[in-house]
Amino acid sequence: MEVIEILREVSNKIYENVKDLAGTEHAAGDFGRGAGGDISRNIDIIAEKTVLDFLKEINFPCIVLGEECGRVELSKEPKGFVIMDAIDGSANAVRGVPFFCSSLAFATENKLSSITDGVITNLHNGEMYWASKNKGSFFNQEQMNVHNKDPIYKIVGINTSGASTELMKKLHPIFENHNHTRHFGANALEMALFARGLMDIFIDLRDKIRIQDIAAGYLIVKEAGGLLVDADLNPLDADLSYDTRVSFIAAANQKILDEITSQINE
Repeated sequence: MEVIEILREVSNKIYENVKDLAGTEHAAGDFGRGAGGDISRNIDIIAEKTVLDFLKEINFPCIVLGEECGRVELSKEPKGFVIMDAIDGSANAVRGVPFFCSSLAFATENKLSSITDGVITNLHNGEMYWASKNKGSFFNQEQMNVHNKDPIYKIVGINTSGASTELMKKLHPIFENHNHTRHFGANALEMALFARGLMDIFIDLRDKIRIQDIAAGYLIVKEAGGLLVDADLNPLDADLSYDTRVSFIAAANQKILDEITSQINE
């Protein structure tokens, strides 16, 4: 079984196991802080267990880097890393807000740039976004690309959750300059929507995002033709450490990247 097939199959299993949990009392609970630093909820635990059980069942030789479970070595001779945020948008999932997803990626080395496969599944409706390196990005079975025409409405995704006063001052012109800004509460799924062409640029400059949140989105965006840069506008890359936090901008093209970043206060 190809790696992308493994990720897609287990993503479907997550969907089947959690689709009826969102917004119920069984979604919540407090299981302490996971490896990523956030409180682990029951829906997180169920989703991660689904992945770990499946990978063990098929004897897939890998090291799992999970948002909750941390580093789990499933083989002494691993082929690479499965980077897992089994529930991205846990707050939405617990409250029943229909915007949360699973994010699974496979990397051959300890770098974002070594990711070869990624899958993001909308756990509200089962819609799947996926990509393999040099093979394009897909929404369900249809190949997708970033929006690369002059938009009727310019949609700017921007994550400001927990942003500092200083950062909000830097970003203020973006909100003021008649851009249509959006943030839905699950970075991975927002990156997938961007790759599908539903947003023109997606910005997160908080220095808070973990690798698990963006690993699958990283490849899906690139394979859909998008640009991914760091806060210094250099090509985005990072190691897979739990201590790593990144800022990034995903843009449909250089023109909109230049236009929006020129509005950020220095």
